[in-house]
Amino acid sequence: MNRDSYRDMLAAVQAFHDKHRFRESGGEEMTYRVALMAEELGEISACVTKGKSKDSLSEEVADLLILVMGTAIAQEFDLNHAFWQKIEQLERRPSRMVSGRIRVSEFRGVKD
Repeated sequence: MNRDSYRDMLAAVQAFHDKHRFRESGGEEMTYRVALMAEELGEISACVTKGKSKDSLSEEVADLLILVMGTAIAQEFDLNHAFWQKIEQLERRPSRMVSGRIRVSEFRGVKD
């Protein structure tokens, strides 16, 4: 196993889904998965707002990444391909300072 390989990461998440029979037991149902992702995002927020350690933050972000990868498995789409398509779109977008912070967006309906 190559720990720097997206394919190996995806295979590990697939093995986890298979081991616990997620597809057969409701673990791949999208409303449930969205709730789990929201829960993890809340835990990430708590790490940041409560000044928890970088180790705690990295664990919660890893949980969210595993859920995102599992969502690609559940919905049968190629997350690697979707990532590269999206990053190419983002690279073409402008950036602006919004309320003192950088923002990269399409800025639809916003005038210069």
